Amino acid sequence: MDELNILITFAVALAGALAFGFFAYRLKLSPIIGYLLAGIAVGPFTPGIVVNHTIAEQFAEVGVILLLFGIGLRFHLRELIAVWRVAIPGALIQSTLSTIVLAALLSLFGWSWTHGLILGMAISVASTVVMAMVLNEWRDLHAKIGHVAIGWTVVEDILTVVLLLLLPIIFAPEDVGGLNIMNVLGQAGFKIIGLVAVVSLLGKWVIPQALEHIAKTRSRELFTLAVLVLAVGIAVGSAKIFGVSIALGAFLAGLAVGRSEFAARAANDALPMRDAFAVLFFVSVGMLFNPQSLTQVPLIIAAVLFVVVIVKPLAAIVTVRILGQPLVTAIPVGAAFSQVGEFSFILGTVALSLELIDDAGWNALVAASIISIALNPYVYRWARRWTSARKGKAYPVADNRHMIINPKFCVLIGYGPVGEIVHKLLRDSGASVTIIDLNLDTVRRLREEGYTAVYGDVLRPGTLDDAGIMEAGSMILSADIEDAAEVVKQARLLNPQLQILVRCAHLRDAATLSQAGATFVAAGEAEVGVALAEFILESSQMACDIAAGHRETIRRILYNPSKAA
Repeated sequence: MDELNILITFAVALAGALAFGFFAYRLKLSPIIGYLLAGIAVGPFTPGIVVNHTIAEQFAEVGVILLLFGIGLRFHLRELIAVWRVAIPGALIQSTLSTIVLAALLSLFGWSWTHGLILGMAISVASTVVMAMVLNEWRDLHAKIGHVAIGWTVVEDILTVVLLLLLPIIFAPEDVGGLNIMNVLGQAGFKIIGLVAVVSLLGKWVIPQALEHIAKTRSRELFTLAVLVLAVGIAVGSAKIFGVSIALGAFLAGLAVGRSEFAARAANDALPMRDAFAVLFFVSVGMLFNPQSLTQVPLIIAAVLFVVVIVKPLAAIVTVRILGQPLVTAIPVGAAFSQVGEFSFILGTVALSLELIDDAGWNALVAASIISIALNPYVYRWARRWTSARKGKAYPVADNRHMIINPKFCVLIGYGPVGEIVHKLLRDSGASVTIIDLNLDTVRRLREEGYTAVYGDVLRPGTLDDAGIMEAGSMILSADIEDAAEVVKQARLLNPQLQILVRCAHLRDAATLSQAGATFVAAGEAEVGVALAEFILESSQMACDIAAGHRETIRRILYNPSKAA
């Protein structure tokens, strides 16, 4: 596995995902379909370029870690505990029903109940990656629907870990010595409890202190590196030391960091890498798919797909309703489970090695996974629109959101001397202000004084979103920062109705900021000239209206010299 092979795999997989994802988007299909097709195109079952699946899978694992870490960051422990009452019985009931129904269907095709139950267990586990992306698209990831669905998948992950430990003991006892089921379950439970305890201690004492020291260096690279070390280190350590899944370890790592005041910045720093590597997960899944399996085992694939897309969601909906949740929550949660993913393949691989399923079962699992992942965004879209219609309002699509703008709400970027003055003037006028600043001490002081402040780098995606930019009537960039034009573009993209006021040091930057979408630009060089001219005009006792006219003339000359000429 040489370096060139690794680079080729990485480059071709990303390029294929970009090309197919773009065409899927242009055809008004989910980009996920494009990513899966890219995997099929570069996989071993189609002619043309073939990349190394093992390498692609390793890259995809990084995406899974970062995605689960990001989900954990946004979850609060109290929210997770609040949904356990639904998540634990829900996962148990839904998994059991799906498994039994598929085993019964496969028995009609001559499968043994043992083999049918094993495949049923594999398809009963949903892909957290797919679920998170679909929930996030509809802004449900951090709402009640997302809390229930993600909590549910955490329980499924734990059940899968236990099942992976039990299968070799039950079906290959000669390979595990004198271990018995109770010993394995006891060890697994002890390890999971130990992991939670260790991560909780790290989150309370070690991680906040470490991140604070890193943050005070004001180095973006060091902070991003620290986030990566925490996410990957805790995830890998959880798998190696405690024997749980890497995904579960990453989720717990996110929960630990999420307890600190660095949660928002950590999430935004990990976002670009997370998206790039998460795409590779879908490419690696597509590479497993052999199109010929559609003609080799069509009835088995149809049976598996029926259970995944129909039975699993219905079982989840009924379970959620029985557990006391309203229908508008139950239906989207059920729709989110209409797919299978990463853990299904892990379980399927173990079952294949133990000869609990054959090649036909494996191909059916992969085919059902590909098709259900491709269909899942549309199933969820239908569910959200149906529940919205029940509420009597249209639910907005993520790309066409209906935003309620508050003209008295302002996002203020930077709290130096200029920002402090602007903040006071805004408060005196009755405006509501959220401040974004990268100085941790400043943010802490503002919060202690009762003001809303976000600690984060405004150049990182997501920081503006955390500050509520989509509901703001205005944004004031009072800090003279690099790439201010990019900040303006991102703010304008998130909120086209936004009034954007920007400060810059040099006149040469004013035109660029205006072209980027700034409503008003104040350049330090120009305003110094205006102030000097204003002093001269006032000392000559010129009438106020004439002096004001001169000030505007000076501004036009300075900001637009070509037009003034």
